[in-house]
Amino acid sequence: MILITKLIYNFILFPFLMILMAIGALFNKKIREGISGRLKSINELIKFSKQRKVWEKCYWFHAASFGEYEQIRPVLAGLKEVEPTAKIITSFFSPSGYNNVHDDHIDCKIYLPFDFPWTIRKAMKLTHPRKLIFAAYDIWPNLIWSAHKRKIHSTLFAARFVKGTKKLKPIIRNFYRSVYRYFKTIYTVDKSDYVRVQKLVKGKNSPVLRVLGNPRYDQVKSKADEFTVTHTESVLDREKNIIAGSIHSEDEVVIMEALVDILKKHDDVSLVWVPHDPDERYISRAETYFIDKGFDCKRLKKKTVKLPKAKIVLVDVVGILSRLYWHGQIAYIGGGFSTGVHNTMEPAIARLPVLFGPKYEQFHATGELIKAGGGFMVNNHDEVFGVLDNLLTHQNLFLQASYASTDVIHQNLGSATRVVRGIIRD
Repeated sequence: MILITKLIYNFILFPFLMILMAIGALFNKKIREGISGRLKSINELIKFSKQRKVWEKCYWFHAASFGEYEQIRPVLAGLKEVEPTAKIITSFFSPSGYNNVHDDHIDCKIYLPFDFPWTIRKAMKLTHPRKLIFAAYDIWPNLIWSAHKRKIHSTLFAARFVKGTKKLKPIIRNFYRSVYRYFKTIYTVDKSDYVRVQKLVKGKNSPVLRVLGNPRYDQVKSKADEFTVTHTESVLDREKNIIAGSIHSEDEVVIMEALVDILKKHDDVSLVWVPHDPDERYISRAETYFIDKGFDCKRLKKKTVKLPKAKIVLVDVVGILSRLYWHGQIAYIGGGFSTGVHNTMEPAIARLPVLFGPKYEQFHATGELIKAGGGFMVNNHDEVFGVLDNLLTHQNLFLQASYASTDVIHQNLGSATRVVRGIIRD
């Protein structure tokens, strides 16, 4: 079965993906940037291997993008505490990770090489890491198979298999089974993930499975510590801002009119609008819309959380969203009407009730927020308006949701330490 899977992947699936990537590069700067970076990866690994001493251990971490790196960061830091002389390679699939991650713990930062068998063989031969460690979901078959062939231990942590996952569907299941069974260890976020992964990989010589949680909770808490010291006042004492973060164009269709209605009903409420991609087109479109509705708008162009006085602030810089949440009372997080909800942990640790669209099940935190009463899934204008209006009108409901949000984070801390122990022990 594995031979058939390899033939299908290497002669059909991956070549087709490369064709799509080449076409996409004609129209998308980020895809072009990723291809250019991947072409340089082997040379970067050659430089790294020449500088590395023979006796130095090496760990290779991989994350799809900046968001997944937030899961890796506390694990990497913990591993460096235990093995300070170990060398760390970190690879990324997307430019958002490669360009925005700056971490002194990393000794070699690269784009993940193209997943051709010969390219991956060369990368493994150059580095021969002690362990190959993946965060969440960005799995590349030839990388896994090559590591297994060279007896390199592969680990997947923060693994999520949501209810109804396509990975367990007939036919498709066989492909994923041929990949996931070549991991040595898989650490899932919760028990339900464990059960579903077990269905996929069970059998002779199956991977070690453990429930170890999501280290991103630890990273969010760590980043927030500096703000919890300076923001000890009640969330009710903050500016009465709604923070609309990581907004996609698909979110705009659903939430913009509802936000306008809320701002008109509640005169003391303001809006901070943060697009997922702060491109001039998106900023200008939102600015024109809100001005036409009669609101004064100002732009935040610097990496500061000192907000200008305006009914609506449009943020066209990156890297400050996690801090902006500490200057608001309620958050709406984008992506839930397109690719999937973005980071809901950062507003939760800042004590904000969190709204988001229906595509949230891939992310553990959103489900936990809903169960606790700190998160609210919305489908349309009326639901967005209704939830916001209730939270702004009823103080007890607002405070209950605020406390519930923060409690979700605190209830899930400690995963990073458990994953580090697993990496060293298993």
